[in-house]
Amino acid sequence: MNYTFFIVLLIFSACSEPKKKELSSYEDLKGFFDSEAQRLTKADPEIKKTVARNDDSETRLIKGIDWKVELSLFAESDINKPAWQDSYKIINQAGKTVYLASDSSLRTREISINKDTSGKITKVRIVNQTKNLLYSSVEQLVYIPDSLYQISKQQHVAVIGENRYFINGILDHQ
Repeated sequence: MNYTFFIVLLIFSACSEPKKKELSSYEDLKGFFDSEAQRLTKADPEIKKTVARNDDSETRLIKGIDWKVELSLFAESDINKPAWQDSYKIINQAGKTVYLASDSSLRTREISINKDTSGKITKVRIVNQTKNLLYSSVEQLVYIPDSLYQISKQQHVAVIGENRYFINGILDHQ
C-alpha cells in the first residue's frame, strides 16, 4: 500500500507544469513609495511646503499630510508592469540605475535611482512626458528620503497656453 502511494505521488509530480522562467523586473517604485507613505504617515514630520503656479507662490509649514496622496505622482510613475518589460533601457553606474524609455509613447521617459552602498535608495528622479495635438506636459519629480520632494510641471494646452507648476516640500528635522 505504501508503494502505491509513492508511485501515485511520483506520477503527479512528473505531470506538474514546469516552472516558468521569472521575468526580470525594474525597480518597484510603487512599492517603495507606498512604503515611504506609510513610514512618513507614522513619523508625521512637519514640512515647509512651497506651491507655485506660474509667478504666484505660497509657502507654509504643514503637519498631518496624507503622504499617499502627496507621493502619488511618484508611485504612478512605476514602470514595473509586464507589458513594459522590454520598453526601458537599463544603465547601471556606480550607485545609480537609470531607466530610459525606448518607446516615445510611454509617459515615464526616465527614472534615475541612486542607492548607497547598503542598497538603500537615497534619491529618485523621474521625468514624465505626455504629448498629443491638444496638450503637452513635462513633469520632473525628485525625491530624497527624509529630506525633500519636488514636483515641477510645465504644460501647454491648445487655446489656453502655458502653465508652470512647482511643489517643493522640505522635511523638518527637529
